[in-house]
Amino acid sequence: MTSGTAGQSKKIKVRYFAWVRERVGKPEEEIEPPAGVATIAELMAWLADQGEHYAYAFENPKVIRAAIDRNHVRSEARIEGAGEIAFFPPMTGG
Repeated sequence: MTSGTAGQSKKIKVRYFAWVRERVGKPEEEIEPPAGVATIAELMAWLADQGEHYAYAFENPKVIRAAIDRNHVRSEARIEGAGEIAFFPPMTGG
C-alpha cells in the first residue's frame, strides 16, 4: 500500500452491512472524500449529502456503528490513513 502525499485525498474502501447496505443499495464502494472530512461523523454527514439512498441510510448517524480497518471506532475517530471503513447497525443479542 502506498502512502498519500500530505494535502491529497486518498481513496477509501467503504463497506456497508445489514440495513445500511440495503438502504445505500450496494455492499461496498471506493470513495474519495474531500479534504475537510476528517472523522467518522464528518464522513457520515458527507455521505448523507451524496444522494437520496445515502440520506436514508445515514438519517440517524448515532445508531450506526463504524470500524476502521476492522477495529470498532467512535464517531470522533479520524479517518486519515484508513484503508477500509465499515458501517453497520447496532448488533442485537440473541
